[in-house]
Amino acid sequence: MSYIKSRKHPVACGPRTTAATLATGIALAMSPLHAADADADALADAAGANSLPTINVEGHAVEGYKVDTMAGPKYLKPLVDTTQTIQIIAADLIQEQAATTLTEALRNSAGVGTFYAGENGNTSTGDTVYMRGFDSSGSIYVDGVRDLGGISRDTFNVDQIEVTKGPSGSDYGRTAPSGSINLVSKQPLLAERIGGTVAYGSGNQKRATADWNTRIDGLDGAAFRLNVMAQDSGVPGRHEVERDRWGIAPTFAFGLGTPTRVFLDLLHLKQDNVPDGAIPTIGLPGYTSPDPTRPGIGAAPRVDPYNFYGTRDDHDDSKTDMATLLVEHDFSDDLKLVNTTRWGRTHQQYLITSFTATAANLATPDITDPSTWTLKRSNPNFKDLTNRILTNQTNLRVHSEFGRVGNDVSTGVEFTREDAISTGLGALNGSTWPAANLYRPDAHVGGLVWGRNGAYGDGRTDTEAAYLFDTITFDERWQANAGVRLDHYDTDYRSAVVCTTSGVTACGSLPAGTIVPGANADKSGTLFNWKAGLLYKPTADSSVYLNYGVSQQPPGGNSLAFSTSASSLDNPIFDPQKAKTGELGTKWELFDAKLLLTAALYRTDISNEIVQDPVDQLYYQVGKKRVEGVELGLVGRISEAWSISAGYTSMDATVEKGGHVSQDGSDDLAYTPDAAFTAWTTYRTPFGLVLGGGARYTGEMKRGNDGAIGTPTKVDAWWVFDAMASYPVNEHFDLQLNVYNLFDRDYVAAINKSGYRYNPGAPRSAMLTASFRF
Repeated sequence: MSYIKSRKHPVACGPRTTAATLATGIALAMSPLHAADADADALADAAGANSLPTINVEGHAVEGYKVDTMAGPKYLKPLVDTTQTIQIIAADLIQEQAATTLTEALRNSAGVGTFYAGENGNTSTGDTVYMRGFDSSGSIYVDGVRDLGGISRDTFNVDQIEVTKGPSGSDYGRTAPSGSINLVSKQPLLAERIGGTVAYGSGNQKRATADWNTRIDGLDGAAFRLNVMAQDSGVPGRHEVERDRWGIAPTFAFGLGTPTRVFLDLLHLKQDNVPDGAIPTIGLPGYTSPDPTRPGIGAAPRVDPYNFYGTRDDHDDSKTDMATLLVEHDFSDDLKLVNTTRWGRTHQQYLITSFTATAANLATPDITDPSTWTLKRSNPNFKDLTNRILTNQTNLRVHSEFGRVGNDVSTGVEFTREDAISTGLGALNGSTWPAANLYRPDAHVGGLVWGRNGAYGDGRTDTEAAYLFDTITFDERWQANAGVRLDHYDTDYRSAVVCTTSGVTACGSLPAGTIVPGANADKSGTLFNWKAGLLYKPTADSSVYLNYGVSQQPPGGNSLAFSTSASSLDNPIFDPQKAKTGELGTKWELFDAKLLLTAALYRTDISNEIVQDPVDQLYYQVGKKRVEGVELGLVGRISEAWSISAGYTSMDATVEKGGHVSQDGSDDLAYTPDAAFTAWTTYRTPFGLVLGGGARYTGEMKRGNDGAIGTPTKVDAWWVFDAMASYPVNEHFDLQLNVYNLFDRDYVAAINKSGYRYNPGAPRSAMLTASFRF
């Protein structure tokens, strides 16, 4: 639970809250369930207790789950006046759902999720997020700074999550064509507060958090905040899989309530997990025998979704360290400067036992007795990768007025160095694991001999960027905005790979397993990203808008690694992938601006995709894809007791020019539901009990196209319902019970490209959380 609220509202003086706003947030946080219930006298007392200069602020308070503005200095207007589909997932919503990871929190954004389980024998890990038809894992940011790495991000130090759908190139530079995700960290307040949670749930889930905030004696406007977390958990519905981690996030603030404010944020997060290599799709709808000589395999019973096909050697260990220095200075009410310096490092090493249930790997000693069947543990997947970033970002905001015309400008420069260093690991001396019994796999086997094999990858990207956003307010009805960004990037990549008997890394005359040069190249260029919008306000609390934007992703932009594959967008011979998005939408604040209703029609056209010519069999960058649909949203408070967050999206995602990418031979994009819906609502009774519930729907999805035989070509649509009850035992102590998948729906959450493996959706489970505050 986030006991100390730190919201960002439309503030005339800059992106951070002022002293008055901070004091108001502190008083609001005293409510055990909803900030809006704080007493007005307490607010006045809290504001006066700081003995700080009065600074006028404008905008709406948080209502239910409705947050009015984004946190960064680049965003000039509240959401109702922003010409793009943007969803902010508030801390209260995360707390009520007991969501502990980014992917769990993203359940509140329709059509965003981890639908992809990996490329053939490889297994996806961490926040593998698909949005509007494309992998957006490389477009995740923390406080506006890119955060690469295939890890799972925890929410213990997160104040809000900002999901931007559509063009984000002018905001961040290179991005996925579908948008971006930004996590906003918690910050110190001028208050004395301490809170925490202790939780226990199904699957032996155990978790504890603490959130302590205090003023620093002897320093006016100085405060310290400490967030800590420890978790030792299994995963409901999955044997052997573990999610163990701990984290600490100390943060210092100086000059709160003064023209110059300094924030020093530190973060350390360590994870020691047992990863999930998924389970075979044998027995699922659409599965048939991979071997015509053994048709009985197609009629085999489904394997138990609880089964674990890994070994005792499987591990997924990571460590994240981050240090951020933020300096803000107000020259005047109309001129603000923000400078951000970030150093970050993430190291991940894993060994995941995967499998490919081909006819050759599936043994059936007695075809009439499935209990004798075995599956080769044929794909031990290794990863040893370190991501580092060093960046400095400077932003200047200027407000000016000329008669009835107002002008808001946000401009800045960014200098960034990113490194990705991988060490090759593999099984040595022909070492293998024993095959697993298909229906009763034994995880307590080991002995695989593995270590460094001489392969490596070393990538570095240096980026210098400049941007400018301008919003012109002509009168109370009309606004126009535009944003441009230039990024000059220089990527250097060196690698060596283990050669194989065939394919891109074929050994030729060398023995299989020889270390040979991989992709070795330098590539530089300049990205020009932009967007423009026009907005009309029928009323003061509504808008109708038109927006168009362009974003680009160069080779190596997602992982800082090049590929030698002729069909890969990461091959340095190719140009950047380009996305052009148009959006027509409307936003309405209802019930005295407590509820925000949004609706939008959008179309994204992606060009420079790779297509193989059917005649010469060479690859050319002439492909095109398109994603279009409808996006609806509703967030806020219907009444003082009733809060809601809901969203719906439809996605018609197709290949406009190029080969089929889905296994069923259609033009549909893989891992993209045709429609999705999400909703969460709570009602607070007069005696303090809060009852809540939610529904999630994900439509049918296709899997990727490859040569697999007999595997399902699609994933069926599914509905899941959740419930919550929370009761304040007293002013210092709450109890909260969450029940997930209330009706125990059996569904497929993600499938891999070949269709040999899938991740089952979590069965019915529960989490009991005790929270305290003083």
